[in-house]
Amino acid sequence: MLDIIHLLPDSIANQIAAGEVVQRPASVVKELLENSIDARANTIQLIVKDAGRTLIQVIDDGIGMSATDARMSFERHATSKIRTADDLFAIRTMGFRGEALASIAAVAQVELRTRRLVDEVGTAIRIEGSDFKNQESVSCPKGTNFQVKNLFFNVPARRNFLKSNPVEMKHVLDEFQRVALAHPDITFTLYHNDVEVYNLPAGKLSRRIVDIFGKTYREQLATCEEETPFVNVEGYVGKPESAKKGRGEQFFFVNKRYIKHNYLHHAVLSAFEATIPEGSSPFYVLFLEIDPSHIDINIHPTKTEIKFDDERAVYAIIRSAVRRAIGVYNLTPTIDFESDINFGNITSTSRFNDIPTPINPGIADFEKPRQGSDTGSSLPPLKDDASRDKSNTDNWRKLFEGLDSFKPNNQANLDFHNADFPKEEPITLGSKANDITDESKRLAEIKDISAIQIQNRFIVAQAKTGLMLIDQRAAYERILYEKYYNNLKNKNSFTQQLLFPKTLDLSPADFQLVTDIQDEIKALGFSFEEFGQNTIKITGVPPEVQEENEKEIFEGLVQQFKANQNHLQLDSIENVARSFSKKSSAKYIGELSKIEINLLIHQLFETAVPGYTPNGEPTMTILSLEHLADLIIKK
Repeated sequence: MLDIIHLLPDSIANQIAAGEVVQRPASVVKELLENSIDARANTIQLIVKDAGRTLIQVIDDGIGMSATDARMSFERHATSKIRTADDLFAIRTMGFRGEALASIAAVAQVELRTRRLVDEVGTAIRIEGSDFKNQESVSCPKGTNFQVKNLFFNVPARRNFLKSNPVEMKHVLDEFQRVALAHPDITFTLYHNDVEVYNLPAGKLSRRIVDIFGKTYREQLATCEEETPFVNVEGYVGKPESAKKGRGEQFFFVNKRYIKHNYLHHAVLSAFEATIPEGSSPFYVLFLEIDPSHIDINIHPTKTEIKFDDERAVYAIIRSAVRRAIGVYNLTPTIDFESDINFGNITSTSRFNDIPTPINPGIADFEKPRQGSDTGSSLPPLKDDASRDKSNTDNWRKLFEGLDSFKPNNQANLDFHNADFPKEEPITLGSKANDITDESKRLAEIKDISAIQIQNRFIVAQAKTGLMLIDQRAAYERILYEKYYNNLKNKNSFTQQLLFPKTLDLSPADFQLVTDIQDEIKALGFSFEEFGQNTIKITGVPPEVQEENEKEIFEGLVQQFKANQNHLQLDSIENVARSFSKKSSAKYIGELSKIEINLLIHQLFETAVPGYTPNGEPTMTILSLEHLADLIIKK
């Protein structure tokens, strides 16, 4: 019988390795920028076309490579950073695995030009899909010019899995920002489709932060510093009033390497406790300097996840540093520092009993559950599909007469049978647009429901088997989502022109994003135009947007869109509809009249999925009679 085990050809082995290293254009950007930094470049230029699909080019003025080194750099596990196994625990360079260039060359058409200062001529190399084409001597400037063309040209399945250009470009911008923040002493420029997106001169970290994120950050930064024998912390945190919904801009760097670490993120949130609204997160750019022997960075191909030998100590130091920054700059009321640890005697075996024990850093350890409760039953998850059959809502009033099919196993089945449901057209939410409609006639047709409002936030409606508790904000989010989604699909929105247009300064990344999705934003009812570099002028808004609130709503829409991009796979229409409905629904927390309560319930049960928001959060829950009795009667 013939032997069946054999060695893979280098081309196939490189494509397998590329699957770990090169996931999308942003992966190539990260590797090439880090190579330029390791080459001690003072100026780095990134040129991208079609979000990196067509071209990714990095030009630097670093030390360059000899003809032999240039050829060797494309071999797997070829590196100048590692000599012995002990070197793995003393790494201070960005790259060291020796797989990046081989992996990139396996799935793209690559051209390299490089020259050292001591050489009269440079070297040019061309490789396509691991197939070496040619190498020759050329005249070129000192440094390295690396071009990656037609990414995944020989792996069409991988290319088909790339997202839209706006999504891929966002990932490219994220990688560029991280590298640029980590090295403010280097000049960076970025061009996308021949348009300059960033021009970042070398300077201080504070200047780099303002250049990347916009002029509004100039007054929001507070210096954060802490020196201990174990780890040093420095950087900036934002004032509590600048905190944003969602994660926002938050960066950790360990020995100038960007990392993701939920446990340390919780340390920052703990320091800001009670100073920022629930669900918001502060801005921070924090650098940790630590002996490489205390960390392990070789646990993930992208090197964004690392391990500390004493995470509890690092947690306590970061929390103390952020608290001190808040106190020194009088950003919050008086803070008691007496309970903090004296870090002068910290060792790798120190104990901090008041600090939560870290678990898998890849899991969002500290986020609250989105749904479910131990105080009553909740609705089962439903697939969000705006086109699904709505026949189950035709007899919605039966809900308040019985809920006969309510089951004691915490599952509420909203099945409405043989009741008289009003057949009028869907009703627009309260806004300026209602002034020109016969809304009063429609309101008079809404059937009265036995329901009351509690604390301007929740609505309680009586049902045969108990009580239905409706989250007012979540209900409006579901209603608004379907309205905006239909407007975007049908392009039938309205715009209310502003008497006094408003200008809005955006970061270069946000300006690029707004440019990419401007058709969808305008389809919501916004009217705006470019008004200088990274600035727009808002001339019109949807009727629902309150006066003097236009800039806040527009910024919130952009931030929520970015947050959705990070965690969800949505097309631009779906994302814009979700983002605007979530941002707009917050203003509907307030006192409602009896008619408005009835209208809200009526509109909610006209939607495709009345039980859940577009993001899957419950809009209501059922408190059964049995559960209510348990709360009152002691057994």
